[in-house]
Amino acid sequence: METNSGKGSIKIADEVVSIIAGLAATEVEGVAGMSGGIAGGIAEMLGRKNLSKGVKVQVGEKEVAVDIYIIVNYGVRIPEVAWKVQENVKKAIENMTGLSVVEVNIHVQGVNFGQSGKEDDSRAK
Repeated sequence: METNSGKGSIKIADEVVSIIAGLAATEVEGVAGMSGGIAGGIAEMLGRKNLSKGVKVQVGEKEVAVDIYIIVNYGVRIPEVAWKVQENVKKAIENMTGLSVVEVNIHVQGVNFGQSGKEDDSRAK
């Protein structure tokens, strides 16, 4: 994205928009992490350094479309988590870049069955 404000131009790289979207998505409760794709039938979870790899953006002059690939925690209501991710990503991108977000597509790639402290506590008693 590039704009000219009369004082000079402002350029925002696509990767910056991707990182904003990835951070906004992982802030939502119920999102275990970003997905880097499916390898060997299992969704690969990305660390915080690779957030932009779980995001694809199409940036125009004033608009952006986002595809986000996530892994959710077991037991969450997936539609609710997806709606919250859509809202958070849209708000973050629009506030930080001034771009209009036309769509945020959520792709749930897997479910995290990580051990929670609650399960371990109940077995110990």
